[in-house]
Amino acid sequence: MALQRTFSIIKPDATERNLTGAINAKLEGAGLRIVAQKRLHLTKAQAEKFYEVHRERPFYDELTSFMSSGPIVAQVLEGEDAIAKNREVMGATNPAEAAEGTIRKEFARSLGENSVHGSDAAETAAVEIAYFFSGLELVG
Repeated sequence: MALQRTFSIIKPDATERNLTGAINAKLEGAGLRIVAQKRLHLTKAQAEKFYEVHRERPFYDELTSFMSSGPIVAQVLEGEDAIAKNREVMGATNPAEAAEGTIRKEFARSLGENSVHGSDAAETAAVEIAYFFSGLELVG
């Protein structure tokens, strides 16, 4: 199986509680390698552009307000079947339904404040990675 890259965000609810290291340890423990990482604070407009695919959904304004409420950590992860592996270690979107030992089960506050975001497909990962990182910043 070939190496694959995916995109991940550690969300404001997790950075606020200083959980970046604990979340990174779970990602690395699952066999994912962090090949790019940066901490930044999105503006509301930047969050709206990133989550544009959800513009018509009822949670869009709440999501973009939350994602611009504090610092995030944007990451590129690499590994065998990285997209599926990252989604497995993140756990279900709803932390009440997430498996034991997953990031969302351990760290999420609620469905909305669920600590992490991860790409759901290779095409999505490519777009999301390009939104935050230039090719020079990807150091595998």
